[in-house]
Amino acid sequence: MLLCALSPAIPMAPKGKVYRGSVKDFPGFNASQDADALYNAMKGFGSDKDAILDLITSRSNKQRVEICQAYKSQYGKDLIADLKYELTGKFERLIVSLMRPPAYSDAKEIKDAIAGIGTDEKCLIEILASRTNQEIHDLVAAYKDAYERDLEADVVGDTSGHFKKMLVVLLQGAREEDDVVSEDLVEQDAKDLLEAGELKWGTDEAQFIYILGRRSKQHLRMVFDEYLKISGKPIERSIRAELSGDFEKLMLAVVKCVRSTAEYFAERLYKAMKGLGTRDNTLIRIMVSRSEIDMLDIREVFRTKYDKSLHNMIKEDTSGEYKKALLKLCGGDDDAAGEFFPEAAQVAYRMWELSAVAKVELRGTVQPASNFNDDGDAQVLRKAMKGLGTDEGAIIEVLTQRSNAQRQQILKAYKAHYGRDLLADLKSELSGSLAKLILGLMLTPAQYDAKQLRKAVEGAGTDESTLIEIMATRNNQEIAAINEAYQQAYHKSLEDDLSSDTSGHFKRILVSLALGNRDEGPENLTQAHEDAKVVAETLKLADVASNDSSDSLETRFLSILCTRSYPHLRRVFQEFVKMTNHDVEHAIRKRMSGDVRDAFVAIVRSVKNKPAFFADKLYKSMKGAGTDERTLTRIMISRSEIDLLNIRGEFIDLFDKSLYHMIEKDTSGDYCKALLALCGGDD
Repeated sequence: MLLCALSPAIPMAPKGKVYRGSVKDFPGFNASQDADALYNAMKGFGSDKDAILDLITSRSNKQRVEICQAYKSQYGKDLIADLKYELTGKFERLIVSLMRPPAYSDAKEIKDAIAGIGTDEKCLIEILASRTNQEIHDLVAAYKDAYERDLEADVVGDTSGHFKKMLVVLLQGAREEDDVVSEDLVEQDAKDLLEAGELKWGTDEAQFIYILGRRSKQHLRMVFDEYLKISGKPIERSIRAELSGDFEKLMLAVVKCVRSTAEYFAERLYKAMKGLGTRDNTLIRIMVSRSEIDMLDIREVFRTKYDKSLHNMIKEDTSGEYKKALLKLCGGDDDAAGEFFPEAAQVAYRMWELSAVAKVELRGTVQPASNFNDDGDAQVLRKAMKGLGTDEGAIIEVLTQRSNAQRQQILKAYKAHYGRDLLADLKSELSGSLAKLILGLMLTPAQYDAKQLRKAVEGAGTDESTLIEIMATRNNQEIAAINEAYQQAYHKSLEDDLSSDTSGHFKRILVSLALGNRDEGPENLTQAHEDAKVVAETLKLADVASNDSSDSLETRFLSILCTRSYPHLRRVFQEFVKMTNHDVEHAIRKRMSGDVRDAFVAIVRSVKNKPAFFADKLYKSMKGAGTDERTLTRIMISRSEIDLLNIRGEFIDLFDKSLYHMIEKDTSGDYCKALLALCGGDD
């Protein structure tokens, strides 16, 4: 069976027909006049750097090549050599890179990457994983012309193993380019990848190399979707589990470029500038190489993915003429425009589509202990707390390796054996963050959530973040159990406390969620389209004005997000993208504010990918100065038997580091040991 591998119809400009670069041919171009202008900018003492950067960044590469030729004809000098002499540092590297034809620029980058001691594998990966067949052929020819050497031979001589084999495959520039895809072959390739990795003792790397190195992008996108359906996990996670080192990084780069080259480069640019210091070589290489290909797409994805424009990040992270030149190549500030663009809409639609088809098995890290003996555990705990000092290690070992149901049995056995309250003894013997973690583990999930909610509303001030996290992510059964536990512990209803401690639309959201009345059925396509219209009208993104009043729209919007089933909402949010060319999360962030915005965003992110929502919360609890131990403790306890294994996978996908490693780095002592035990392993 043949399928046309095109994405679902959403309003966006057809790729290949509309130019998506930021640098265009300069109108009224005159190579001779530009050569004169550059000569005058460099003659005498000093040079007019602004004149140089203004001229070169506003000409296309083809025009710059003509300027080089005119300069040579008129002055008998090499323009690139003069620019190197007159300019310095990062600015010189950027301007000189712009003067080379793209293939020669790539050839120079690769030559630098493999010259001398050591190899810049990241540069090799970026270039060879992202270029088209024709760009690879041009690169190989340019390398031969510039250095009189064979590129493949040089790469083979400087790399090894499966990494070398995949690079050689990519250097052939032989990826299939047919837009018509065989459904049978898609299913077979997905099955072959699964059997080569997850289902095999060891890994058949050759199968990964063949399929990812040869199949067309359209075909591979469908393979990745099929792989998610049959394995319950994205192909990226399997690659991380099965492969390692530079080979793993190369294969991940290939997958990212297949999914969206613009998204791959947006991520590379972000990582080049985030944190202390700037990876200027990466920044220059990408800004130069993509300026006449897909810079507008990269900008759009960047703005959507990182909630800031590429223009602003460059502006904050660089300086001087170097900054001015980079901003010219960037071509504009998307924060100023505030719009959501076609490429970003395509990415958003695909994410909702993947969210809808994924059959993910939720897995916790804490399982019921085999050969469980509640009386034996009670004795171990009593011994750990008896006499002078406390054996925190023994307490941690027992309580982090038992399921919550088993801990409840230990509580009863301890009472029966010693006539004492285990919770009271633990509270007396432990202190600080460890005490809060261990005592939290001893409560039932509903009791623990109820206690966290109570702390969030009692006293001066309200912890809105905790209210949102719990109320937006629990299912109907969990909400019902929380309501019961809250009433039993505090002799008042959760709804009453939420109502008295919050106000306005935020109160209405929380009260609606506290009812636990979310539908649990499948999607209704007709209703989803109507619901998407309500969402669009509420967020003022609909083409036609609504007949409903503002209050009526807001009520319906709230009802949709708080009571529709997750499968239905995924369809609503897909329809919303098709209808508006916006992603619902982005639109909510732009058009709402405060706790209402945060609550709706939490609901949307929970619908899209709940483990990713918690992974993000965990990362934010530990990044930067200080640790938000309340959030860290709360999530590690509440998700340990539900989906913490999934959260670990999302964490490493999102942040390129393991949750285990970040906990190990950010916490200490027995608290750290207990958290790592709950984490269950290092990815």
